[in-house]
Amino acid sequence: MSSPHAFPEIDDHGLLRFLTCGSVDDGKSTLIGRLLHDTRAILADTLETLAATSRRRGLDGVDLSLLTDGLAAEREQGITIDVAYRYFTTGTRKYIIADAPGHEQYTRNMVTAASNADLAIILIDARRGVQTQTRRHAYLAHLLGIPNLVVAVNKMDLVDHDAEVFARIRRDFLDFAAWLGIEGACFVPISALHGDNVVERGAHLDWYRGPTLVELLERAPSAQGTRPDVFRFPVQYVCRPRDSADPALHDYRGYMGRVESGAIAVGDAVMALPSGRTSRVRDIQIGGVGQPEAGPEQSVTLLLEDALDISRGDLLVRPDRAPAPRRELEAHLCWLAERPLSASRHYLLRHTTREVRARVAAIEHRIDLNALTHQPATELGMNDIARLRLRLAQPIHPDPYASNRATGAFVLIDESTNDTVGAGMIL
Repeated sequence: MSSPHAFPEIDDHGLLRFLTCGSVDDGKSTLIGRLLHDTRAILADTLETLAATSRRRGLDGVDLSLLTDGLAAEREQGITIDVAYRYFTTGTRKYIIADAPGHEQYTRNMVTAASNADLAIILIDARRGVQTQTRRHAYLAHLLGIPNLVVAVNKMDLVDHDAEVFARIRRDFLDFAAWLGIEGACFVPISALHGDNVVERGAHLDWYRGPTLVELLERAPSAQGTRPDVFRFPVQYVCRPRDSADPALHDYRGYMGRVESGAIAVGDAVMALPSGRTSRVRDIQIGGVGQPEAGPEQSVTLLLEDALDISRGDLLVRPDRAPAPRRELEAHLCWLAERPLSASRHYLLRHTTREVRARVAAIEHRIDLNALTHQPATELGMNDIARLRLRLAQPIHPDPYASNRATGAFVLIDESTNDTVGAGMIL
């Protein structure tokens, strides 16, 4: 394992998307409220509303968890049910926070929040130590390819700020992480309620010499720094204005979409999949203005030198780095629907912008997230995660999820209801 205290020093101030997760009542919502409060991201009128609500509940201070628990049921029960997103900046970089539910029955919500996260903060209650749900969320974070992990031991004020409690929890988590294959986790003791080691260091944890939580977030690499360099451009729309009054638009053919990974420049060779035909980039436009190049997460229009037959669902790649076509997939799947997955039914599989019909060839095993073992299964219920094989009616061109999260993921759609019923990661 790498250093327990900090990420390596890097010069990366890009947007950081991070997730907070852990067991019920570990203090996830309070932590996010503390981050927003201590970085001065809360408007004065919002803070006054929170203070008034807290006073009505008989609390001496402001209940910062109310900032993220927006549903009536969440405030009544004091738990997180839906994923809440919040935004803040420290002046050095910008952040998007996803507050994931801790209850097992909301596993699918946690999977949704984790799908775009660059970092996961796993909270552990210092009084309880590593719990089943702690291991569950750590496993899911690892399965979903979140590259950075911070273990925040919260509520240190309730164990008299004892350094040995922190050390014991760290040892327990490292034993589990080694078994799972998680590397590079960072650890920090905090009190979200009082703010110790969250943004400010505080006076009660002077035995801890490592960085505060915000200092760890400042150093963490963003997706920009870890994104694969292979060029992948799923075509979302073919723009053909055919404006007879404007000769420049009469033969205009632009392929619109988002650069999911890699980069492209004017003059570069590209291949269209599944046809395999090649051309070169004549122009790259953003809002009708030409650009010399485009990088990850930029939505652009590509104009090619040749009028290729390309439509929505096609994939533009570099000819020398093209993924192989596949009509059978090995994948991990999280089942999101109340109606169980059935091997006898057909589903629509959406991979980037392409949709094909699919059916389950075999469920190899279901993952028991409580015991962290593999169990035989013939169907999947809501929140189940399994390894399975899918057969497709037409080929797609995926990458393994471990090397490219954008083109290694897919969703399953129920043909009869058009509901999204499964989220998958290609092996």
